[in-house]
Amino acid sequence: MSTTEDRVFTVTGEDWDDLTDEIREAKDERIVVNMGPQHPSTHGVLRLILELEGETVTEARAGIGYLHTGIEKNLEFRTWTQGTTFVTRMDYLSPLFNETAYVLGTEKLLGIGAEVPEKAQVMRVLLMELNRISSHLVAIATGGMEIGALTVMTIGFRERELVLDLFETITGLRMNHAFIRPGGVAQDLPEGALDEIDSFIALMKKRLPEYADLCNANPIFRGRLEGVGHLDLEGCLALGLTGPILRSTGYPWDLRKTQPYCGYQDYDFDVITWDTADSYGRFRVRLAEMWESLRIVEQAAARLHDLEGAPVMVADKKIAWPAQLSVGTDGQGNSLDHIRHIMGESMEALIHHFKLVTEGFRVPPGQAYAAIESPRGELGAHVVSDGGTRPYRVHFRDPSFTNLQATSVMSEGGMVADVIVAIASIDPVMGGVDR
Repeated sequence: MSTTEDRVFTVTGEDWDDLTDEIREAKDERIVVNMGPQHPSTHGVLRLILELEGETVTEARAGIGYLHTGIEKNLEFRTWTQGTTFVTRMDYLSPLFNETAYVLGTEKLLGIGAEVPEKAQVMRVLLMELNRISSHLVAIATGGMEIGALTVMTIGFRERELVLDLFETITGLRMNHAFIRPGGVAQDLPEGALDEIDSFIALMKKRLPEYADLCNANPIFRGRLEGVGHLDLEGCLALGLTGPILRSTGYPWDLRKTQPYCGYQDYDFDVITWDTADSYGRFRVRLAEMWESLRIVEQAAARLHDLEGAPVMVADKKIAWPAQLSVGTDGQGNSLDHIRHIMGESMEALIHHFKLVTEGFRVPPGQAYAAIESPRGELGAHVVSDGGTRPYRVHFRDPSFTNLQATSVMSEGGMVADVIVAIASIDPVMGGVDR
């Protein structure tokens, strides 16, 4: 069929031979196809609009907006502490990083950064590095699955389950924890948690080499990744890309080293870089970063052994919430001892607790920006207060959103199959793209 603009092909499903003959005759014709938002390889509800000439991608564009939770707007209708229950759901593969960025911004406005107990900071580092391992495991596992390396997928999710078990032990939940709060963390480590962490470290030191054995020198795996999704340092800087994408160019930019937070300057670890600026380099960076995260977890666990019984929340009772939380024996709700503690001291204490929980604390007017190194790059939270008990505005600089700009430049000129590899190497999470 002819139109005033382009040729349109009507496909019924039984005329493939005729269709391919027509396309072959029209050599200058290009086809536009949609990949997603239902495609299993788009890492969530991402729509890619690809213009093809044969199997070659001549133009690639990303269509976002298919996952829309309105989290940033919802924060304006909840107290500062309740906000953690929303932000933890944004980048759902690294919830503890979202919580930390938001909480660090809130603590800047409160001016209590120096008052956060050491144990709370160590617990934050421990949880974030465990989360970095679990996130990288998903990136490597799903990336392997998409190119047919199913064993990489199965062992990746096998190890991730171990990390989620630790999260469940420490925070009570496998995901969406809302555990890192303004002033510290929700509660102390439960009995036996450190022993479980020590066992996990020992096991992961045996398991991580399997990924190197399966992939690093595998000719099929390397053939699919090497030279694919190439983007050099100049391109990364022009687009504002961070994380493994940037470090795969050889540039050692890591906020844990360049702009330390939560006491990262007290830990011994290396910033991992590669020099190929391609999908294979990003895979190797993530693989090596898991070893460095394991080193940090080991150091944090050793410090927590020495901090047994230390506080995990600021002493200011006008901010600390919930204060000295004690969970019931069924794992749900407050224990009887905690209820007696709250209700049996004095009427003034009960009123204060009620107001703190229902109304929240007031944050001085102003604005602050806090940035941390998430598994995908720089995750920043810009928080604004008008002096009330709720945020006036919160906006996140999410690395998935920024890094997704690289989709077109990584894919154009390559094959359709290479689009999958390029997207997997970016490791975008749609919850962080349009919130």
